[in-house]
Amino acid sequence: MSHRERDPLVVGRVIGDVLDSFTKSINLTVTYNDREVANGCMLKPSQVVNQPRVDIGGDDLRAFHTLVMVDPDAPSPSDPNLREYLHWLVTNIPATTGAHFGQEIVCYESPRPSMGIHRMIFVLFRQLSRQTVYAPGWRQNFNTKDFAELYNLGSPVAAVYFNCPRESGFNGRRR
Repeated sequence: MSHRERDPLVVGRVIGDVLDSFTKSINLTVTYNDREVANGCMLKPSQVVNQPRVDIGGDDLRAFHTLVMVDPDAPSPSDPNLREYLHWLVTNIPATTGAHFGQEIVCYESPRPSMGIHRMIFVLFRQLSRQTVYAPGWRQNFNTKDFAELYNLGSPVAAVYFNCPRESGFNGRRR
């Protein structure tokens, strides 16, 4: 079995559905309430209500990064016709800092799947320089690859994803 076949981003079809193959070159740590996101882990909507802490590594202190969070399974994994749904977009994040040091272009919207298990994908790009990015007119049908091309971001430098199932068991109350 090759390394590529064991890559959780390949197994989870993140590479293919959202991204092309890339080489990770920077550490990206996403944490919800002290729980670090590991590829393919399960987090319920109630665990991801508030935007996560995002820490970015790297050793070039002059570098800036763009963070994109998308759901390629909206509105349902069997019929993802809103793919990709944009949950969060932050740009101009200085290297070795976190997302809260960047410019939030599209504010965080917590995942609330109504059907099936959705993949929530964080993708990190290195910017060529500080730049102005415009918010898309809507969140649905965002395309990470097209976005990267439009803003000359090149291939991702890191990505991580978690699975988010529909929240169940609210004592019969529906949200």
